Amino acid sequence: MEPVNSASVTEPEDVVWLRAGDALAASARREAAALARRIGFTDRRVADVSLAVTEIATNLVRHAEDGAIALRPSRTGGRVEVECLCLDTGPGMADVAGAVRDGHSSTGTLGIGLGAIDRLADTFDVHSLPGRGTVLLARFRAERPVSTGEFHGPRPAAAGLTRPISGETVCGDTWAVRTAAPAGDDGPGSLTVLMCDGLGHGPLAARVSDRARQIFRETTAEHPRDVVALLHEGLRGTRGAALAVAQVDLRLGQVTLCGIGNISAFVVEHSRRSALLSHPGIVGMQMPTARTYTVDLPPGSALVMHSDGLHQRWSPTDLPGLLTRHPSVIAGQILNQAGLRRDDAGIVVVPAANR
Repeated sequence: MEPVNSASVTEPEDVVWLRAGDALAASARREAAALARRIGFTDRRVADVSLAVTEIATNLVRHAEDGAIALRPSRTGGRVEVECLCLDTGPGMADVAGAVRDGHSSTGTLGIGLGAIDRLADTFDVHSLPGRGTVLLARFRAERPVSTGEFHGPRPAAAGLTRPISGETVCGDTWAVRTAAPAGDDGPGSLTVLMCDGLGHGPLAARVSDRARQIFRETTAEHPRDVVALLHEGLRGTRGAALAVAQVDLRLGQVTLCGIGNISAFVVEHSRRSALLSHPGIVGMQMPTARTYTVDLPPGSALVMHSDGLHQRWSPTDLPGLLTRHPSVIAGQILNQAGLRRDDAGIVVVPAANR
């Protein structure tokens, strides 16, 4: 169902997670090609996507200690793209820019290298922590790109990522972002962001999160406290959820948040992070009086909201340079470093505007 207001809503698409293993290159190529065909890519562009994703998967298996690839459709400005997000646990790269610039490809791969993946993709970005892991993003449009560089392509206002608990194919966590119609051509003035964790995991938890996302999509309410109240009423009779709703004013550089349950929310800067308060309770079952908190979102910072499928011990000082990257890479690297495989995991990232 389309939202009843004039704002646009960005939601998670179906994600296919593929763990590292001997068959990863073949399965990644097959899934990427099927996804590209499903959303209308030409045979030539399907071949481009297949080649790039196969090289990404081959490099992951050959050189990384462990990792996974996430494939999903991604919507940007009304256009559907194929997104490949590769996460590994090391050894990392000391000179990412050099590897991309030189088109380096190690012995035993297809030989096209990072530089060629960069040229085949419309959006390309990499963040690497030597000894700890790398996140690589490649997104593909139906048309062949013409630009190159270590980072190119539009930088969206927000991005999120979910990963199911080991052994499940659906995730009980979800996210959504509603973008207010901009006053001009310089981007959105404000965003409303939902991060939701349905109690438990698997299909029953996913059902609660899907219902929460539907309510969020259809409401015209703007203030986070009002949105949470509507979610509480709409989730009655379900197992309930922990969730938080944030309103981000990009022009003023402020975040207003209303959170209930184990959803973590931080304003993250390069050298520190500031936590936003959330109150105990279960939305749809037992909820205290909803309260909101407003904090600054300085230029160069980001709002990060995640479920308890990520531990809270991660620090921006351990992730140098991450906030300059694409929001999908920011979300992927934090999940990569802080995610718990014994639980569903979900994260959404909103970078501050450069005012």
